[in-house]
Amino acid sequence: MEKLREQYKQEVIPALMNKFGYKSVMQVPKLDKIVINIGLGDVKENPKSLENAMNDLMQITGQRPIITKAKKSIAAFKLREGVNVGCKVTLRADKMYDFAYKLFNVALPRVRDFRGVSANSFDGRGNYAMGIKEQLIFPEIEYDKVDKLRGMDIIFVTTAETDEESKELLKLMGMPFKN
Repeated sequence: MEKLREQYKQEVIPALMNKFGYKSVMQVPKLDKIVINIGLGDVKENPKSLENAMNDLMQITGQRPIITKAKKSIAAFKLREGVNVGCKVTLRADKMYDFAYKLFNVALPRVRDFRGVSANSFDGRGNYAMGIKEQLIFPEIEYDKVDKLRGMDIIFVTTAETDEESKELLKLMGMPFKN
């Protein structure tokens, strides 16, 4: 799993320095963190779903998730402020690179009819967000033990200034973008 970090040092940094004309290695954008979020709409009807989602996320990332709470009340969704609405994990350093490697090389190729991820999901500040429809694409999840298919949001936070720099960084690291 150290492959991605070594690849970043040996291939990605020189390629980005050539393409964007950076004078120093410190200017080269890098992956800062990866945030994985599972939002649950059925916590009120099924309180056990939060526990199951947290277990799935813990198996996938190897890190204990934190519970996210509603910031404000929304009557249309029957939601009160402070109610549990999901869980998330923030990965940094080695766990971040391990997860990225696993996502690019193991999980995404297991998606049915996979042709690449959208290149339009950048936020304008060099961060990339993507969604996954089911947690079964990760090898740690056993199909028989899944109570419900849950999707998740994965956000790649980079130090890049622009979307173009960020896209090139992720592409060189192995992100399979659509052509």
